[in-house]
Amino acid sequence: MRLVFLLCIFFLFLNCEDKKTKKKIITETTVTKQEKKEITKDTIKEVKRAFPKLDSKSAMAFFMEYDKHHKENKVRITTDFGIIDILLFNETKFHRSNFIFLTKQKYFNGTQFYRVINNYIVQAGNSDDKKTARKRAHIGRYLLPPDTKRGFKHDRGAVSMPSSEINNPYKLASPFEFFIVQQKGGAHFLDGDYTIFGKVIRGMDVVDKIAAVETDDGDWPDKNIYIRNAEIID
Repeated sequence: MRLVFLLCIFFLFLNCEDKKTKKKIITETTVTKQEKKEITKDTIKEVKRAFPKLDSKSAMAFFMEYDKHHKENKVRITTDFGIIDILLFNETKFHRSNFIFLTKQKYFNGTQFYRVINNYIVQAGNSDDKKTARKRAHIGRYLLPPDTKRGFKHDRGAVSMPSSEINNPYKLASPFEFFIVQQKGGAHFLDGDYTIFGKVIRGMDVVDKIAAVETDDGDWPDKNIYIRNAEIID
């Protein structure tokens, strides 16, 4: 009887140990499945991007196609000093499409007027915070070719695209930034070097207020001036 009792105790102990082992394996397997699930979600999210990550080789084809489906040409920019409405020129379709695309991606929201020179220009679309850098990385790194022979001049109120800071003999445009000519009488010495792709149709008084602020030695306003919102209005 004692032997039978001891054998029962032994098999009961083995059964408990076996259950503990199975429980441990199930927990680890569940975690592994959860990790796989999260990886799958991230992968699906990447596959389901609304647009491809752009580079200088793919950007032109992308915007050529984008132009066929996005014909809007008016953007409202809400700044710390008021509203600026911009009309984008259909003649410079790649630059117009780029600006519409970035507006719809909410890129400009939270960027700043980072270069301000009174009676010359106010330049915007950049920032010193990490959010802007992350937005650019998500959208992609690319440049746009110049389109300077459409007959547009750097008159007061003209919206133009600066060249990239990289070694850039062909004046390729930095797509994330833009400047507005504030100079009375225009800044026509810029003609032929930079692509004019729009003009201010409302809010030059706001541009004048921005241009009048105090700046540091690098022309950055002493107090940050933000683009709070950029939206399509037509």
